[in-house]
Amino acid sequence: MVHRPMRRAFLLLVAALLVPSFSAFAQTPTTLTDTLGRNIAIPAKVERVLSLQPEITRLVVALGAADRLVGIDFFLRNHDDLFKVVFPGQAKLPLVSMANYNVNLEVLAGLAPDVIFGAPEDRNVIEAIETKTRIPVVALSSMGRFARLLEELRLVGRILGREERARELASGFEARLSGIRSRLEGLPHSSRPKVFLSFWNVLTNTPVFYEPVNAAGGANAAEGLLSSYAGTLNAVVPLEKVLVWAPDIILLHGNYPPPRRELTVASVLADRRIASLEAVRRRRVYYTFGFWNWWDFAEVQVETAYLAKIFHPDRFADLDLTALGNSVFREVYGIENGYSTLCRILRCEEWVHGR
Repeated sequence: MVHRPMRRAFLLLVAALLVPSFSAFAQTPTTLTDTLGRNIAIPAKVERVLSLQPEITRLVVALGAADRLVGIDFFLRNHDDLFKVVFPGQAKLPLVSMANYNVNLEVLAGLAPDVIFGAPEDRNVIEAIETKTRIPVVALSSMGRFARLLEELRLVGRILGREERARELASGFEARLSGIRSRLEGLPHSSRPKVFLSFWNVLTNTPVFYEPVNAAGGANAAEGLLSSYAGTLNAVVPLEKVLVWAPDIILLHGNYPPPRRELTVASVLADRRIASLEAVRRRRVYYTFGFWNWWDFAEVQVETAYLAKIFHPDRFADLDLTALGNSVFREVYGIENGYSTLCRILRCEEWVHGR
């Protein structure tokens, strides 16, 4: 006869051998599908993250996982003034890419990230990194679509174990868009201004799809065109086409601080080639934030409200953009007066006056 305490110990040992523990399940890698349709095995616990895709890096910070970042890319370090505001710690991270987007594989491997995020348009780079480092690389991009941005947010939240935070951020995003749409209910199609977006410091460079314009009750004149470069939404159009479109409003890429702007509201208003356009004659030429290596999750929400206020001032007359912007930046990044700080850098106070 087996003594009762010994029998109990024996049963516990058998159970431990036959039934995997919870921690064993927790260590099982997760398999997910990225934007390129590749199935990627991700470690169950991700403590060290390297993002070569600015949109994803911003989401990592918004999800409250900035402390897991082990490196920074060239664009965020040198060109994104907003990122320096929301995450000052980026200055201490090692630089892992160069101006031409080439990646230093030695530095990258030495940082020993558990997962790397990359841009889908850089497929060859992604596959080279995986082959040489054996580190999983997840290719993600919203490609300028709100629905895909939210999917991306939830996926990164899942990888980082920040699902609840991702749900909170997605809920706030959807609520604000819903609030804008509700104010636009019953708006006839004829009341939607035709908008030409002049981006990337060149008058005839334009995105063929720009969802903030649609969500704000406008119509992108270039929508439906094919992009000129693979993996982008950028089209180069002849100036004659802009004249034929006859836009009601022209929007210029405003994410550059004034000293870095090569295309300005003043230069567009003074351009004799387009002086006949209604937008120019009525001085309806404004800056907007625009794509900045895809989206910043906070900035794009404020931009949509800003455009709605420009397109339909009667429906958004009571909207305090500064209060809304600071509220969004507080919710997304946990910082005070984030939008006001960004506007001081970009001199947003000039934007709505077309100067």
